[in-house]
Amino acid sequence: MEKSKRLFIKSKRSFRRRLPPIQSGDRIDYKNMGLICRFISEQGKILSRRVNRLTLKQQRLITIAIKQARILSSLPFLTNEKQFEKSESTAKINTLRKKNRN
Repeated sequence: MEKSKRLFIKSKRSFRRRLPPIQSGDRIDYKNMGLICRFISEQGKILSRRVNRLTLKQQRLITIAIKQARILSSLPFLTNEKQFEKSESTAKINTLRKKNRN
């Protein structure tokens, strides 16, 4: 009996609680690039709510702000230059193919 009780005893480890990523005074806006850049991956993707540790409302506002910044060209849609070069080269190939058909 004593062995089985020992297995279920929780360890009393202390842990430091993380600070929330957005303080109450921070404005979630497309102009606040310092804040927005924290929630974008290296590839330019919007990080998930679970990774960001945001509330649902904050995640929605961050997503809207990122999309507005992309539309206004404050943020690039693609941040990986190799992907951008590939898309340019495929566009050039497609235009050459169209010219050859005519």
